[in-house]
Amino acid sequence: MRKIYIAGHRGMVGSAILRQLQARQAAGEALDLITRSRAELDLTDQTAVRDFMQAERPDVVILAAAKVGGIHANNTYPADFIYENLMIECNVIHQAYAAGVQSLLQLGSSCIYPRDVPQPMPEGALLTGVLEPTNEPYAVAKIAGIKLCESYNRQHGVDYRSVMPTNLYGPGDNFHPENSHVLPALIRRFHEAQRDGLDEVVIWGTGTPRREFLHVDDMADAALFVLGLPKDAYQANTDPMLSHINIGCGEDISIADLAALVAETTGFTGRITQDTSKPDGTMRKLMDVSRLRDMGWQARIGLRDGLRETYEWFLAQSDTDLRSK
Repeated sequence: MRKIYIAGHRGMVGSAILRQLQARQAAGEALDLITRSRAELDLTDQTAVRDFMQAERPDVVILAAAKVGGIHANNTYPADFIYENLMIECNVIHQAYAAGVQSLLQLGSSCIYPRDVPQPMPEGALLTGVLEPTNEPYAVAKIAGIKLCESYNRQHGVDYRSVMPTNLYGPGDNFHPENSHVLPALIRRFHEAQRDGLDEVVIWGTGTPRREFLHVDDMADAALFVLGLPKDAYQANTDPMLSHINIGCGEDISIADLAALVAETTGFTGRITQDTSKPDGTMRKLMDVSRLRDMGWQARIGLRDGLRETYEWFLAQSDTDLRSK
């Protein structure tokens, strides 16, 4: 029986990975799934992580835990973002190695790539230019996570892999009005405008930047696909010092068109205007997913269908929250 520790199992991505592993478990696969909440295990606490790893000694670690947020959160709390993410990565990766863990999968972010990078962004673009200033601290931390995995592989012969997802959405997302990413922020804003009978919704920036969005269930499926690749197959498609793999759907959409799609999904029929005094962020972030596609995986959930499912989840969650008050 394989013992798998999922760090960050209550987050959007971690919970999606856990659901898929639980489905495999229910289908008869011999898995022992280990989870700990933040209250039970502080991943920024080196001693606590060491004691946990030594006691549990998992066979596999999936590192989905991270401090995440949108432009506003990254701009407001840059020290928190770089410190907490670096500490989580250093503690989990090193203590996994110290406990004899041979297989680890670390989840990163597409923001690791330079601001002015050729589109779509290939894995080889890493460290070839200046990062987007609005999320540089977070990006630096996630780059460090890739290099930690590569360094432990090179020095200690373990099999630690990194995947870099594009913008994710789906059940379990953060819909906070200030600290969420663009898609859940738009869902909440348009939902409240429709609910309150408003005739206008204002979105940040010019609306011209383009973004790629991947449903979290597709992300979980891709992560487990990469984790399950034989070592020789993974190494044949990567380089020891450029070993991360992009995960995305290979298509993007402008923020203006995304806003129109969210408006349609939520039933909002008023005006959509842009506040051009707010930052746009990177103008385009489209992943080159040819490496992953050539290895045998591609996304299956379209944006329109995934957005409708996500809005239904949001409505159900809102109803639950209201009933609990």
